[in-house]
Amino acid sequence: MIYNGLPAGIKKRHIVKYDRHFRRILTKRFPESYTSLLLDVDNRYLQISKDTDFSKKSPNPLDKRLDLAAYFLATIQILRERQVDFQNIKGICIEIASELVRPKNRLQKGLKKLPPKLVGFRLSRLLLSAMDKKISTRGHKDGFVAKVVTDKKETFGFGYGIDILECGICKLFRRHNADQYIAILCEVDKITSNLAGLELVRKGTIAAGADTCDFRFKRK
Repeated sequence: MIYNGLPAGIKKRHIVKYDRHFRRILTKRFPESYTSLLLDVDNRYLQISKDTDFSKKSPNPLDKRLDLAAYFLATIQILRERQVDFQNIKGICIEIASELVRPKNRLQKGLKKLPPKLVGFRLSRLLLSAMDKKISTRGHKDGFVAKVVTDKKETFGFGYGIDILECGICKLFRRHNADQYIAILCEVDKITSNLAGLELVRKGTIAAGADTCDFRFKRK
């Protein structure tokens, strides 16, 4: 017997705003066991998200990413406990991330390519200055600290880049002994940059042992 899309006797899943993307991919990948898998992920997320509750009220907008990172971490942990190997976990996470950021229509596709076109305009410079003030402020000891880079000599002539000085995702994953999986989420940056019509260029990441994550971009 089915109740609310779940077998009778199984508690209704906790739903988050990006739930459907995880549900779609995990259901496709694990058609025989997705119900219990999704429930396990949700329960683990509820535990991990206690460490990211601060992100909802943090003055640093980058910290807002941590709730989604907590859901990815919960997914990774449950898959690992179910003996899924690293490469398959990576593939699943990249597939979910691609689904999350994929434009759903022409308007969304156009909007993703709009910000790079505005770089260099006076209004854009004002917005970047305001953004720098926010992301350079430590909202919480477990969150992000970053700075905006606008020097064209440092940004391949583009006029925009970001240096991540403290990575909240790295802190979260390391707290939960998942260091080797941090770099998977770094791959997502390439996907979002590509959708904006940009090539991401990085010398290093904190996940791989560098002091900073240097986000630099080239127009395609």
